[in-house]
Amino acid sequence: MSDNAYGGLGPAGFTDSTEGPIYTVTGGDWEDVLGALGAEERITLNMGPQHPSTHGVLRMVLELEGETVKRVRPVVGYLHTGIEKNCEYRTWVQGTTFVTRMDYLSPLFNETAYCLAVEKLLGITEQVPERATVIRVIMMELCRISSHCVAFATNALEVGALSMMLYGFRERELVLDIFELVTGLRMNHAYVRPGGVAQDLPPGAIGEIVEFCEIMPKRLQEYEDLLLGNPIWQKRNQGVGYLDAAGCIALGVTGPMMRATGLPWDVRKIEPYCGYETYDFDIPTSLDSDCWGRFGVRLDEVRESVKIIQQAVDRLEPGPVMVADKKIAWPSQLALGADGMGNSLDHIRTIMGTSMEALIHHFKLVTEGFKVPPGQVYVPVESPRGELGYHVISAGGTHPYRVHVRDPSFINIGSIPALCEGGLVADVIAAVASVDPVMGGCDR
Repeated sequence: MSDNAYGGLGPAGFTDSTEGPIYTVTGGDWEDVLGALGAEERITLNMGPQHPSTHGVLRMVLELEGETVKRVRPVVGYLHTGIEKNCEYRTWVQGTTFVTRMDYLSPLFNETAYCLAVEKLLGITEQVPERATVIRVIMMELCRISSHCVAFATNALEVGALSMMLYGFRERELVLDIFELVTGLRMNHAYVRPGGVAQDLPPGAIGEIVEFCEIMPKRLQEYEDLLLGNPIWQKRNQGVGYLDAAGCIALGVTGPMMRATGLPWDVRKIEPYCGYETYDFDIPTSLDSDCWGRFGVRLDEVRESVKIIQQAVDRLEPGPVMVADKKIAWPSQLALGADGMGNSLDHIRTIMGTSMEALIHHFKLVTEGFKVPPGQVYVPVESPRGELGYHVISAGGTHPYRVHVRDPSFINIGSIPALCEGGLVADVIAAVASVDPVMGGCDR
């Protein structure tokens, strides 16, 4: 466009850029200038990566016309940790301590998926003790509840419901107390190991789990009483962030986002693992395909998780929690010392007093690790955010050749433009909250 005066208003000139022509206007009424230029008023806004409503270090570049979002570009990579690459330089057991740090709101799903893949490569899937498998199910479903509680809390906080933030984290603390009792840590547990779990449930753990399963349904009812009848909550979520089943399939979106479109896709039912096919539970769905539907699906999923946990507790039988093969089995009868650090003296005496060969084997197993036959596998599990898949390759050594993760947060973030474009800036907040991304899994 030439440098002319438009209606006497007169842009002083324009320059070309990668984003298009940039005009310099020297005066006049703004609406008249825009009309004379045939231009549209657009503002580019950076939301994040420090914005509290972007669920971590997610950056979104918004192009706005007034309050209307015309374009969204999600930008990731601000939390990159190199966990996948680091796994190539650690033993197979040490890999558990890395993958647990990816999706830090659901660490036990990463641990279990990784260990299921290693066990499949080793050919010992059927040798994993039943008690260890049931404990894995209990811990994963507790983790699902904990993760959804954070989703409820942050989703509500970001649209102004402050009380829900306190309630969601209140229930999460109950789960983290159980995790600390069982694994010694609130998160980043490295509790699930190839062949089983690190140690058996301690005294009192079953009682704590049963008590929690009695409390949680009542707390869910409080959530519903607080929010579902609230007209502000309804207006901020109903019809916002719409994405139907066809869109989810095209974009690879899974988890509550897909089930909120009416499609009951859940890896626990489609491709069962850890004996999920033997548990009685339903797959909650919704036909709303929006933020409102996703919230409802997550509420119902917590109820189903409580049902699964109760069934798993009932079928817990005494037995080992680590595979019998001593060439693979990581020591699972560990006990803390009296000072709360290191192994107990009794455990050390057992290791050192058995035989010199046993001591040497223990040392080599811990320092060098075991070898895994060459091959590659892909193992998916149903995490709180959708299909979490581990593609693990072995070259026959004591450490992985490659560990690649299909993290649902990374995939689901790709749906943000479809959710937000054409809506309002305020709706971006609600839409991203309904995706429930965790950037530790995205930027792995």
